[in-house]
Amino acid sequence: MQPFTYVRADSLDAALSEASQPGAAIMAGGTTMVDLMRGNLAAPSRLVDIGHLPGLSEIDTTGPVLRFGALARMADVAEDATLLRDYPALSESLRLAASQQLRNAATLGGNILQRTRCQYFRDGISNCNKRVPGSGCSALDGENREMGLLGTSDQCVATYPGDWGAALAAFDTSVELRSVGGSRTVPFAQFHLPYGDDPAHESVVQPGEIVTAITVQAMPAGRKSTYVKVRDRQSYAYAVVSATVALEMDGDTVTSARVSLGGVASKPWRAPEAEAVLTGRTLTEAVALEAGAAAFAAARPLHHNAFKIELGRRAVARAALLASKRT
Repeated sequence: MQPFTYVRADSLDAALSEASQPGAAIMAGGTTMVDLMRGNLAAPSRLVDIGHLPGLSEIDTTGPVLRFGALARMADVAEDATLLRDYPALSESLRLAASQQLRNAATLGGNILQRTRCQYFRDGISNCNKRVPGSGCSALDGENREMGLLGTSDQCVATYPGDWGAALAAFDTSVELRSVGGSRTVPFAQFHLPYGDDPAHESVVQPGEIVTAITVQAMPAGRKSTYVKVRDRQSYAYAVVSATVALEMDGDTVTSARVSLGGVASKPWRAPEAEAVLTGRTLTEAVALEAGAAAFAAARPLHHNAFKIELGRRAVARAALLASKRT
């Protein structure tokens, strides 16, 4: 870990001023930033702690827009009564993430900004275009069981690791950002960047900007929603494949569908092809599996991860059938 100056901000304005300084980085719960610094994957000269700022941890799930302060803790939001009742997929994505100890500390804003868990990015020695642009990607010809199938490129095949982000992608979500120059709101679908030729840049957040809130448009489909996570062990593991499905139904017929994927793509991944298969159909197991297949129709498997296609197909089907049974 490189030497750095620690600054504990006492107001948002002070934090924004500090964040605008060269070499500054933001820390909230610390579960992402400290991890990156320990692995020499981030080396800020100035670390600005915003974890105790007033006003950024409030949540409001009572109106037409669900609003989550960026400093709200994952554990607290997971147990929100409105989410448990009206948006179970969002609650489940938080409760199935990490460990209880980490959920008690981790913030929602930091969670959507977490970086990939790719072993070649994390080991500090392999060729990795995320860590050292232009050095290559060891995952292409190496052990790539955990790598992505969707949104990848010839420069990078790493996956986005977050559960909360994977679920947010199924809803009309936006992210609010502040800097000394003002504020802006970014649709969540545009918040994470496709890898393309520049995989080192993963989000639209600019130096000096701070995520202040995440908003989700309220919708009836939230009640019939679920988050299915398939992982190598029951707890404290990242998704091999995950699927979020939110439905509106008239009897057994799907009138509207939202489908998103995790563990298989370069960013939280919306699957409109699967939504099109479900919409207007009577939901049966066969239709659910057809939707799952559509979600992975554009998949680009590598040598060791082709199994994710069938696993993902079944995860989408299971999520759709579970969501349809929710009242």
